Amino acid sequence: MDGPHHSTATRDDVRHGRAAARPAADGAGGAPGDGHSSTTTIEVNGVPHTLAVDNRRVLLDLLREDLGLTGAKKGCDQGQCGACTVLVDGRRVNSCLLPAVALDGSAVTTVEGLADGDEGTDGDGLHPLQRAFLDRDAFQCGYCTPGQICSALGAIGEAAAGHPSHVTDPGAPPGRPVPLTRDEIRERLSGNLCRCGAYPHIVEAVEDVLP
Repeated sequence: MDGPHHSTATRDDVRHGRAAARPAADGAGGAPGDGHSSTTTIEVNGVPHTLAVDNRRVLLDLLREDLGLTGAKKGCDQGQCGACTVLVDGRRVNSCLLPAVALDGSAVTTVEGLADGDEGTDGDGLHPLQRAFLDRDAFQCGYCTPGQICSALGAIGEAAAGHPSHVTDPGAPPGRPVPLTRDEIRERLSGNLCRCGAYPHIVEAVEDVLP
């Protein structure tokens, strides 16, 4: 697992998940007031969207099928693999489990929003963690990479806010930032699976962006 990884994904895979956002279709998911859908306003990557959404529609399907944001992937469709991870109000979630109508008024960030929101030091628009994944060769096929990146950013925020993990020292003062050791990073990202086995390089990439 520690050997070199020969990546087949490209910069565009990491940055945009192979797709760009497109305007949502009017009335996507059904018409409001029909008993099966609701009008929902969700901010996605800084852009507000007001949609008529089927009450059974999950966030992942809304992102991929209605908004054309295909960075978040559908893997297990049961919240067990982490490929669908995005950030909702700064916290990581499994978008395959969340009904979109429950997120009315929320702000969602996908991997596409990370790239577009940061011009980067080299002018290529990559978020520092995306750049670290490329520099560390922290992927092979790239399918899980958007979820890994969003999950890592959420984990960094959780540790900074003092939220402990299962490996945090029980004697640590509550509410203080938790140092992200390698064990902490591994534990906090354990819900994101990588079939290619790039875990050592993923940990290194996360270490590269820690303050």
